Amino acid sequence: MDPLRLPVTSLLCALLFCLCTSTALAGPTHTITDAHGRTVSVPVQVERVICSGPGCLRLLSYLQAQERVVAVDDIETRRNTFDARPYALANPQFKNLPVFGEFRGHDNPERILNLEPSPQAIFKTYSTMGHEPELLQTKTGIPVIVLKYGNLTYDRQNLNHALRLMGEVLGKTERAEAVIAYFDALQADLTLRTRDIPTDQRISCYVGGLAARGPHGFHSTEPSYPPFVFTNARNLAATLAPEGKSLSQAVVAKEQIVAWDPDVLFLDLSTLQLGDSAGGLHELRTDPAYRSLTAVRKGRVFGVLPFNWYSENFGSIFADGYFVGKTLYPERFADVDPATKADEIYAFLVGKPAFGQMNALFRNLAFQPVPVK
Repeated sequence: MDPLRLPVTSLLCALLFCLCTSTALAGPTHTITDAHGRTVSVPVQVERVICSGPGCLRLLSYLQAQERVVAVDDIETRRNTFDARPYALANPQFKNLPVFGEFRGHDNPERILNLEPSPQAIFKTYSTMGHEPELLQTKTGIPVIVLKYGNLTYDRQNLNHALRLMGEVLGKTERAEAVIAYFDALQADLTLRTRDIPTDQRISCYVGGLAARGPHGFHSTEPSYPPFVFTNARNLAATLAPEGKSLSQAVVAKEQIVAWDPDVLFLDLSTLQLGDSAGGLHELRTDPAYRSLTAVRKGRVFGVLPFNWYSENFGSIFADGYFVGKTLYPERFADVDPATKADEIYAFLVGKPAFGQMNALFRNLAFQPVPVK
């Protein structure tokens, strides 16, 4: 077809693509290998980026590179009653940035092409969500670097790799190693305090109300819940994982929770999103089966900060670990104030304390006995 007869919109898109490509890769480049094994050319100096997918902007904030973000997905601009993302609370400027697409990786290539200034790189977690990375890179002309988000227990290797890869692209390798070392130190401290507790003296516990792509009731739990793993707690739900394997979020029958009758219950406060007439707190207060639990009758139900909120909240997970440890074995954590420890963790990871602000959003129930009677 005669290029002069192409629709105006097609010509504009082609021009924008060429301009974005030349801008993104202007100057010296080098190649990196992303988490999918893709070889990607990126500028040696990357000063402008966007983060696509759950948790991606969290990792970048940990690396102290938030000033390089030129646009965000739409979850960052929402003003909700609840918010359990310390990185967002510490960086309110994210709410005022341009939006390049919808949350959970549903990027809009046209919006990305129209960003000014344009990003030099796109980091993408959970690459099966939204645009396939190679297609997004082709449509925008901007290098797309895939990260595997990982977690703090059975997928720690991918988490460490994500931090290191992002650090390599951003010139933040020292900070990436510092974050990894900090996680290692926190885990080691929690484990050292509790590892010699005899198995028959470990207190049985269960955490309910964990979010997974939205809020859930008390039946939602995590068999490999890190605060229990790190403190050597007896997580009754751990038995739900297949032998020799790990399992993320699981749904437990109410009858099973009653049969277990844990010594201590923890309530993930993300369940409060369901309102006053639903969710884990409402169930513990009104359901006869849950009300028969020993921990409910004796007031041994405690609030913990949300485990998941646009993927796993690593800082909050460690903060919850210190609270869980102090609740189950107070003599082992006599020197720890969990709220103070939480703010120490947030200050290191996102640059500001966030516990008080976040706790206020969740009715000041974090690290407290939850009134269920």
